[in-house]
Amino acid sequence: TETGFKPTKQQRLGIYLTNSLEEHHPDTGTLFANWLSTEANEANHLKRDSPVMVVMGNPPYSGESSNKGEWISALMEDYKKEPEGKEKLKERNPKWINDDYVKFIRFGQHLIEKNGEGVLAFINPHGFLDNPTFRGMRWNLIKTFDKIYTIDLHGNSKKKETALDGSVDQNVFDIMQGVSINLFVKTGKKKENELGKVFHYDLYGKRDDKYNFLLNHSLKTVPYQEIPNKPPMYYFAAPQDFNTEKIYNQGFSVNELFILNGTGMVSKRDEIAFKFSKSAIKEVVKSIYDLSCEEIKRKYNKISWDSRDGKVEFCKDNVMVFGLKDSLFVQAAYRPFDIRWTYYTGKSKGFIGWPVSQIMQHFLTGDNIGIAMTRRIEGERDFADIFVFNRILQHHALSIKEVNNICPLYRYPETKTKGQLALGATDARTPNLNLVIVETLAIKLGLKFVNEKEKGKTTFSPIDILDYIYAVLHCPTYRATYQAFLKIDFPRVPYPNDVETFWQKVAFGGQLRQIHLLESEILEDYITEYPIDGNNQVEKIRAVPAANVVEVSNLDDVDTTFLNVYINENQYFANVPAVAWTFYIGGYQPAQKWLKDRKERILDFDDILHYQKIIVALAETARLMREIDDLN
Repeated sequence: TETGFKPTKQQRLGIYLTNSLEEHHPDTGTLFANWLSTEANEANHLKRDSPVMVVMGNPPYSGESSNKGEWISALMEDYKKEPEGKEKLKERNPKWINDDYVKFIRFGQHLIEKNGEGVLAFINPHGFLDNPTFRGMRWNLIKTFDKIYTIDLHGNSKKKETALDGSVDQNVFDIMQGVSINLFVKTGKKKENELGKVFHYDLYGKRDDKYNFLLNHSLKTVPYQEIPNKPPMYYFAAPQDFNTEKIYNQGFSVNELFILNGTGMVSKRDEIAFKFSKSAIKEVVKSIYDLSCEEIKRKYNKISWDSRDGKVEFCKDNVMVFGLKDSLFVQAAYRPFDIRWTYYTGKSKGFIGWPVSQIMQHFLTGDNIGIAMTRRIEGERDFADIFVFNRILQHHALSIKEVNNICPLYRYPETKTKGQLALGATDARTPNLNLVIVETLAIKLGLKFVNEKEKGKTTFSPIDILDYIYAVLHCPTYRATYQAFLKIDFPRVPYPNDVETFWQKVAFGGQLRQIHLLESEILEDYITEYPIDGNNQVEKIRAVPAANVVEVSNLDDVDTTFLNVYINENQYFANVPAVAWTFYIGGYQPAQKWLKDRKERILDFDDILHYQKIIVALAETARLMREIDDLN
């Protein structure tokens, strides 16, 4: 009545209690269920038969959607395709597309498509505006609608968003998730193969300021910027620097260079799957071998044994089939500079839930090295997601939030990985490289490509390419210039301009590689001391700049050169450079992470030496990055 609505006859107000994402509610025979079923059928009549011209609201946000009915799931398949809709979306884990708010957008789009014209107006999470996983969704929407208007209200406390001038940026709701206002307009006049236009506006600041802006503006008065429809991402977010993007895209994708690549292995039970010593992991596997499934669950009662691929029966059966052979106990990269022991059979749904054997076998068969990286960086942290490993690795080796990919430098023949070679076959490893990209490199450099490293500089090899990439991606200026792009997809690397600069970067990359694998002789020149005797137990970790004790979490505010890092009340590592203590690799600060992961443990002699090598490695990495920057 307040809006001016006056019914022309006695009629029910058209509001129904129903699940919009289902076609009907099952009747369980109760009075309440009968009533719900009647409500759903009334709503169904509207959804099925009535022309819907406007869909609006604030749909629910739920990353783990429980709305998995066949009807909405079938509609969602359109969003799970690459732009153009011709092939399946090339995402290993496209789970965010299944969020309830995305399903409601698809629901609204469906109703308006069926009607031929209309408006879809939602306020919902802003992640779909620029997240690469949603590129198929964005393309599908601009194919349907004539014009799309988005106002990104930001306020994402998970990303620690701030206004452009560094001032506070608040959410319009009392939630952590940033949100956006989205208006999708379909007139029916756009040609079928024509893409719609996208208009975007960023609104930062305090909550009241955002409210005032929205109260005082209409669709016509918001100073939108038009976003070009640029494949393959078709962003709805604020325009990037497209000239910078054009230069960046002239390079080659690291993910495309390495033909075979994939995620690290997922144990489903890290607490028992990765141990600090070989004897410790052997003890775990032997107990699984000896005990019944119920006894295993009681002994390891802190483990969740209910996941699809992590059931106790799977674990038990795998150990019983493969036994306690010594060759199955291997070292794995758990975090940067943190090598642990595991039991690896290569079989899925075993002791390791997802062993990713198609990748890991190439590290177990012979000498190899690989680059680990992440596809997308969550939150506001800067790109630092590149590291080398020479053994099998865990899927969160670079970040606890993001899953990392590993790209082996070489592949070994399958016959060798299975322990048998056919008559006349060779067991030689072959480069795991895209030869089209390699050939382009060879032409630009005027060098011949060879499978294995040779002396001299008339040829270049796979390890030279890896070292070149490693140097480029450790260049601070490169990271800063292309930060926006490095955070949203696998990194791209420019083709070298000349052979001299190429070899200079190869040299820097080689130094970094040897340091990160702890193979460089420079790591023996310790820059820290461990001066106090004691029990060596890691308890409360704190860093002491000068004479003032500062808790680890507050250290970023301290302007100091050297620190004393305490592991308990009395014992500490002396003269730790602040740059090493705060240095990031991926989402971790290894100098801090390594100690935190060993709380309540007693460090032995080798541990103490190892930690001092980590400090040298991090300090040297910072120094070499500055030199690479000077080279640029």
